[in-house]
Amino acid sequence: MARPVRYNLSGESNLKLVKEGPEGLEGEGFFATGLEKVVGLARKNSIWPLPFATSCCGIEFMATMAAHYDLGRFGAERVGFSPRQCDLLMVMGTIAKKMGPVVKQVYLQMAEPRWVLAMGACASSGGIFDSYSVLQGIDQIIPVDVYVPGCPPRPEAVLDGILKVQSLVGNESLRRRSGPRYKELMESYGIL
Repeated sequence: MARPVRYNLSGESNLKLVKEGPEGLEGEGFFATGLEKVVGLARKNSIWPLPFATSCCGIEFMATMAAHYDLGRFGAERVGFSPRQCDLLMVMGTIAKKMGPVVKQVYLQMAEPRWVLAMGACASSGGIFDSYSVLQGIDQIIPVDVYVPGCPPRPEAVLDGILKVQSLVGNESLRRRSGPRYKELMESYGIL
């Protein structure tokens, strides 16, 4: 005998099925808001990550993309392997100093706006490899927006990092990247 399927076990009847939209003026048959809010909403829900995995953090990223955690639920379903099509560089694992120019070249090939997530202790600070050959954090060669700690970080931490990136992307001003502060940051990394 089949057991009947029961939905909504908590008894709540006011479940929201649609995400909140941007703030704006609503009325019957119309909705008005700012361009920055609409662009931010579109960008944050359609992030295309570019995984740059060199060691064990890459395996944790694979687990995050798999069915149990499913990164696609957060608008980052399409993982790209061409820097020209992606807007989020996810650096995972140990980066040797010889790999530094390659990481920087991949970053420069990405179109603006672009964001960087350093995943794991090695990408963030060199991890346990305090040696002459290992880069002690990728923030020495490219600017990093979000750091995900751990050795390796659990998939929940990776999801939290993606949500932090989404928050940055959704709240970023359209004029931020043409401002003097951003240009000064890029010049400090030798990026013109």
